[in-house]
Amino acid sequence: MEEKIKQIKEQALNEIDRAETGQVIEELRVRYLGRKSEISQLFSQIPKMDSADKGKYGKELNILKQTIATALDEKTGTFGAKEEKIDLTLPAASFQKGTKHVLSHTTEAICRIFEDLGFIVYEGTEIENEWHNFSALNIPLEHPSRDAFDTFYLDVPEKREGKYLLRSHTSPSQIHVMKKLKPPLAVISPGRVYRPDKVDASHSFMFHQVEGFCVDTDINFAHLKGVLLHFARRYYSPDVKLRFRPHFFPFTEPSAEVDVSCMICHQKGCSVCSQKGWIEILGCGMIHPNVLGACHIDPKKYQGFAFGMGVDRIAMQKYGINDIRLFYENDKRFLDQFDEV
Repeated sequence: MEEKIKQIKEQALNEIDRAETGQVIEELRVRYLGRKSEISQLFSQIPKMDSADKGKYGKELNILKQTIATALDEKTGTFGAKEEKIDLTLPAASFQKGTKHVLSHTTEAICRIFEDLGFIVYEGTEIENEWHNFSALNIPLEHPSRDAFDTFYLDVPEKREGKYLLRSHTSPSQIHVMKKLKPPLAVISPGRVYRPDKVDASHSFMFHQVEGFCVDTDINFAHLKGVLLHFARRYYSPDVKLRFRPHFFPFTEPSAEVDVSCMICHQKGCSVCSQKGWIEILGCGMIHPNVLGACHIDPKKYQGFAFGMGVDRIAMQKYGINDIRLFYENDKRFLDQFDEV
């Protein structure tokens, strides 16, 4: 044992002295001080020795281990002075920068247009209750949108204003604002909404909307048409046309769906507009008196208009995207195409 300890000491100190790189030192540290090193194997023999030898060789092995560890540390310290100087004038390593998502770009662009008209931005809450999401918006109890197949209800205790749910549209923002503030009001409200739709190329259980509304004493449908035409010309093209088609929404009366002339074929007919020359972009109408009344705003004195548009659909139309799932798959090859939009 004594001869073996002497041999390991000489060999280790020799190799440490000849080492020229930090990597070699680390390899020697593992070889001589690691769990499978010769020193560890010698330590494993100690319990089998006589009592007198246990103390003697145990002490010598500890001294050997400490001597090698000290030599390794001292040798490591000598490499600092020999390290090659860093040339700070060399080009830095390339890196990838993050960018805003195309849906964030689209939402901000839409809101910016309405902000220029004097609208303020209000972001509502994604968790709502039945009163704000349905009742206050004049949606009756028997309406199919209240069904569990069309709404994500939350498994939490029900309160006085009904069950809690993930909002199915951004229209509840109207209610929150009109309950807190008095007219005149001009508000734009972007955000995520949720519906249990089957995911395919044109549907997702989560998507994005922008809700807008305006309330004052002399608001009429002509104001609504003017605001939406200004938006379409700013966002799409100065040459764009709008078409208003009668429709029904519980929270507006009268109501309309709005189509924009196809920018791809210029109304000649193509696959994007299904050969119709028009593409639906939003729904709108005059705010129903019952909605104003639910927010304690006198419908005999005040009237207003409201509109809602799908951000995902607008982005798909503008950039020629044919599958809504691409927005949510985090494919960098797809997202990088919109760095400068």
